[in-house]
Amino acid sequence: MPDHYAVIGNPVAHSKSPLIHAEFSRQTGQDMRYGTILAPMEGFFLAVADFWRHGGKGLNVTVPFKLEAFKIATRLTGRAEAAQAVNTLVLEGEAILGDNTDGAGLLQDITVNLGVALAGKRILLIGAGGAARGVIMPLLEREPCILAIANRTQEKAYDLQRQFAGSGNIVAIDYTDLHGEQFDLVINATSASLHGELPPLPTGIFAGESLAYDMMYGSGHTPFLQFAKMQGVARLADGVGMLVEQAAESFFLWRGIRPRTHGIIETLRSHA
Repeated sequence: MPDHYAVIGNPVAHSKSPLIHAEFSRQTGQDMRYGTILAPMEGFFLAVADFWRHGGKGLNVTVPFKLEAFKIATRLTGRAEAAQAVNTLVLEGEAILGDNTDGAGLLQDITVNLGVALAGKRILLIGAGGAARGVIMPLLEREPCILAIANRTQEKAYDLQRQFAGSGNIVAIDYTDLHGEQFDLVINATSASLHGELPPLPTGIFAGESLAYDMMYGSGHTPFLQFAKMQGVARLADGVGMLVEQAAESFFLWRGIRPRTHGIIETLRSHA
């Protein structure tokens, strides 16, 4: 029987992870299968336990369960500990290893695939949930001028500011205080795009030659990327590249082999 892996989330039907891991297993010759698990909003722990009980080996965790995945792990990698959020689970006998590959995936896509340097840049991160938590430390390690975090529930943004205060220039900012501010990189880490919604952003936040990056993806531009395009932003990127790169990190963790990513990113974007 092939080893069984899956992505778990709610919603999850839109996920391209099964296509990505099918390509990874094909190119590396791994005997594995990969599916999707739609977990009830209040049933994440039971869904994971059922997956392990039926012989599952590892899980990717997507919205909105990355904080719950952190709690379920019995052992954590350093980057998962720093993020206090988990997007990759590995069953190791009786133990469950939790990792967070989001930051590595985002940085690989932005700095390598898109060729955008982050040192000295002004970065705005929208959202303060599990997706945002996983990328804060890797972003700060690139020494931006400032990393600002905006979130509908402002206290969550302040919690992240306090958590990562010793790692770089990070500030929590209210949406209303964004008026008159400009950023070289604006990252949407909310799930608003999954619901066809736009965070309450003011116009004028994009600096010249800025990059608008949405961690979400879909057919065509997300509402956030449509907003950025209307603001004259020329550099737009959805989360497909990040998805593939973080998946490669998870695949390496599970199978000990690092797959090639460029071809699958181009294929997914060309069919979007």
